[in-house]
Amino acid sequence: MNALRRVWDHFEEAFIAFLLATMTLVTFVYVILNNLYTLFYTLADRWEGSSEFFFAIGDSILGMAQSMTWSIALTKALFAWLIFFGLAYGVRTAGHIGVDALVKLASKPVQRAIGLIACLCCLGYAGLIAVASFDWVKTLFTAGIGAEDLGHYGVMQWHITLIVPFGYAMVFIRFSEIFIRILRNEQTGLGLADEAADALKINEHGEHKQ
Repeated sequence: MNALRRVWDHFEEAFIAFLLATMTLVTFVYVILNNLYTLFYTLADRWEGSSEFFFAIGDSILGMAQSMTWSIALTKALFAWLIFFGLAYGVRTAGHIGVDALVKLASKPVQRAIGLIACLCCLGYAGLIAVASFDWVKTLFTAGIGAEDLGHYGVMQWHITLIVPFGYAMVFIRFSEIFIRILRNEQTGLGLADEAADALKINEHGEHKQ
């Protein structure tokens, strides 16, 4: 049970790491292939006796590079998934910036009430977008349109856009967890990032070092 809890608590982090690693690997391979074939063409020009061998390798690498037209489309799709996973990750880790200077002037019960109202608003927004985007995905599923440069590999547009309802469903779940914590008096607000407080901490830390 504890293992499942740890997996759930770090679900977004693991998937974000996977997406970043995949994007980096695909881009790295594409860039290497687009620059490597020129090396073999240069070697072929220098050593005429082995020119056919080097030209054959260069042509092979060039062919692989030209066949990777899908890499840009895949990277864009993965980046879109990264954004929507990042939304849920930001909610879970309090990474989104909050403007609550006036709220903090109120008493704890009032802060708690405002936090509940704000959380309900966020839940409503996330739920609305999740449902609406799911209808959009259903329309794309019915249309059966292939994804840009990925359609001939069997990747459809609805495969990529599925992240929108899924991402907002994750946001809804994370805000639900916050709502429950506020009801249990485990926190008073949404727990958003406070840039001013963070800046003061960094400044104090710097002064202590001096």
